[in-house]
Amino acid sequence: MTWKRRILILTLPFTLMAALFGCQPAEEPADLVLRGGKIVTMDESRPEAEAVAVRGGNFVAVGSNDEIEPFIGSSTEVIELDGHLAVPGLIEGHAHFLGVGRAAMQLKLGDARTWQEIVDMVAEAVEQAEPGEWIHGRGWHQEKWDQAPEPNVEGLPLHQSLSEVSPDNPVLLRHASGHATFANAKAMELGGVTKDTQPPEGGEIVRDAQGNPIGCFRETAGRLVSPPSDWNETTQIKMATLAAEECLSKGITSFTDAGSSFRTVDLFRKLAGEGKLGVRLYVMLGEDSEALAEKISQYHIINEGDYHLTVRSIKRLIDGALGAHGAWLLEPYSDMPSSSGLNTESMEEMEATARIAIENDFQLCTHAIGDRGNRETLDLYQATFEAHPDKTDTRWRIEHAQHIHPEDQPRFAELGVIAAMQGIHCTSDGPYVPMRIGEERARQNAYPWRNLLDSGAIIVNGTDAPVEDVDPIASYYASVSRKMANGEYFFPEQKMTREEALRSYTLDAAYGAFEENIKGSITPGKLGDVTVLSKDIMTIPEDDIPTTEVLYTIVGGEVRYRK
Repeated sequence: MTWKRRILILTLPFTLMAALFGCQPAEEPADLVLRGGKIVTMDESRPEAEAVAVRGGNFVAVGSNDEIEPFIGSSTEVIELDGHLAVPGLIEGHAHFLGVGRAAMQLKLGDARTWQEIVDMVAEAVEQAEPGEWIHGRGWHQEKWDQAPEPNVEGLPLHQSLSEVSPDNPVLLRHASGHATFANAKAMELGGVTKDTQPPEGGEIVRDAQGNPIGCFRETAGRLVSPPSDWNETTQIKMATLAAEECLSKGITSFTDAGSSFRTVDLFRKLAGEGKLGVRLYVMLGEDSEALAEKISQYHIINEGDYHLTVRSIKRLIDGALGAHGAWLLEPYSDMPSSSGLNTESMEEMEATARIAIENDFQLCTHAIGDRGNRETLDLYQATFEAHPDKTDTRWRIEHAQHIHPEDQPRFAELGVIAAMQGIHCTSDGPYVPMRIGEERARQNAYPWRNLLDSGAIIVNGTDAPVEDVDPIASYYASVSRKMANGEYFFPEQKMTREEALRSYTLDAAYGAFEENIKGSITPGKLGDVTVLSKDIMTIPEDDIPTTEVLYTIVGGEVRYRK
């Protein structure tokens, strides 16, 4: 008789007794168990489950209610899902973290239906302000007003009505896109702007027929009227706190911050070390090539603060935004034939940044909206990759990638370039896109998600907050429906499936940050980040998706928000 057979005979009675009396090996209790729901894991080995257990900040088991029962101990927090949907913690793939907090402290102009409403909001703010205090607002968009202001230049108002209600307080109102700025006379006076002022490279001062500035400054020209730096650590911390609270209330557990200074990263590092960031941040450095060459080695940060801060990417802007006529196009604008948009950063500077990124193993993330901006960026990336064939896992990205010539769409997959696109931008901008670039260019070039996905490209989703609300449900709905607020559909043949849209907010978003091994799916061993929703966005009628609410936001097994 073999030794294995002897052991089997000796242990058989004990095995039978254990089965007879329902005994099973004791599991170490979990810190948190969610059970009784539908869990979409984004893990191909087990796509759906009923329950999940988290211990020490990580998932330890996923399965049926019965399979997870042994992980429940006297100290385990148990959340009864009651049939609700749980998904991997949602990842904001491109937004501006402190910008979300700052927006909460400024005039919110996005809901204004006329220029006069904005003027009235400023007048009210002036009554509450100290003499000389700057008044800030954000969110205006001339294409979303019910009527064009009179008088106007290119649909934009003149500053006089704003200057009348605020003669002594400088006013700075940023376009919804962040790519244009409107200033009153006081702000222009403080900036030294006159009829003779010339814009910086990559910017434009909008003028009336007599050559006078009307108050609108496109792209880099906005720097002419910006106030001196008001950096204050207390204020910055307040912004970070407000941003984290808003993100958590909307189901966001991780946040890709699209461009921060070294000084801001230092603040994030401090907050991460103190456990005060709230959400996990993946940060792009928003510095020029000269500053990067000097300091980049000091800012390669991976998973600090218990996986709350990573810095390994660089953000640059090659053009502006379509709404402000700043997107760099291959052909002129249909509604402004005199312009093909703006190249906001010289190609020499872009090439210098690309060299720094590739040589220091940093990901390069380039804002490109127009079809020429995308082509120039792809050309730059391709040349850089060919010059460094040893760099095989770069995952360089194009941020926004809104308008891509059909010849360039397959190049994303061919080059391994990630398209970081925002679903909500498509339906928000859709009503005026054909006006800007014509119906045929819009059909072929605008937000070609289906073409990109079918070619094998990776799409990372998000909102570009505070350009749009950071709400992932709205962007998910836009991604699967392409339905605009007016009830019409924006070239629906390019929409995503529901699974693709969820991947773009979870596993593919994690891939876009080199983090697919630690987040993006509900898999044992990964970080215990979960978002629980009130409705099953994978199956409910499409138009019911926007009514879905966030019930729980869980980061590392800790409930950070509950409705």
